[in-house]
Amino acid sequence: MLLYHAVMDDPPEWIAEFTVTPGEFSAQLDALAHWGRTPVPVGALVAHLAGRAPLPDRPVVLTFDDGFADLPGPTAEALAGRSVPATAYLTTGALTRSGGGSLLPPAPMMSLGQVPLLEQYGMEVGGHTVTHAQLDTLSGAALRSELVDSKRALEDVLGHRVDHLAYPHGYNSARVRRAARAAGYESAAAVRHALSSGLDEPYRIARLILRRSHTVRDLERWMAGEGARVAPFPDSLRTVGWRWYRRARATVRGPVFAG
Repeated sequence: MLLYHAVMDDPPEWIAEFTVTPGEFSAQLDALAHWGRTPVPVGALVAHLAGRAPLPDRPVVLTFDDGFADLPGPTAEALAGRSVPATAYLTTGALTRSGGGSLLPPAPMMSLGQVPLLEQYGMEVGGHTVTHAQLDTLSGAALRSELVDSKRALEDVLGHRVDHLAYPHGYNSARVRRAARAAGYESAAAVRHALSSGLDEPYRIARLILRRSHTVRDLERWMAGEGARVAPFPDSLRTVGWRWYRRARATVRGPVFAG
């Protein structure tokens, strides 16, 4: 399961590390097809994890976080031109005209009004909270608002249920996972810098982030099951310690951008 952010030539510096160029993106899509990979949306993977449906041979899931301006244009066109389904996880507070409801730094973003266009291109739409806060540092009320309000905003503009969520920067905990389920999501994607598997956890599905330094060769190794751990696996002591530190910091500073 692959995690993309922006696909552009000249991204803002804060997201540049997690941006690939349009040329690199096209090369990666062509490579996946050459290797015989079958792209499926997150919903298909979740149905498989729940035992409801099989997956095709050699599946791969492409996901896109936040909702940068390239997504409903050249990126969606590149996917549709190759008949590649994908899933977009959108930070709803960043998709308004002012962007004032988001902790994301300034960047060219799509709009809420463009969300139905993603589905016209064949993409699945999921939630990515309202503000992109570190969910595992929030109070119960603030956490619920991030999950429920973003879900409702997307459902209002699409006219149907939104069943899938991605945690900003992958930050989650057992409490956050319970809240995601209670908010009505059927699944939630984390990051974990790992390969997902048929035994993965539906409320912290592993993903691998595409960075600007990654090449087609890196992608080839991942597709061969090399160069990354395979989920599921328990959180490391380092991950748990980092979570407690961030919680203490948020108590003093308030909600913090997850990035």
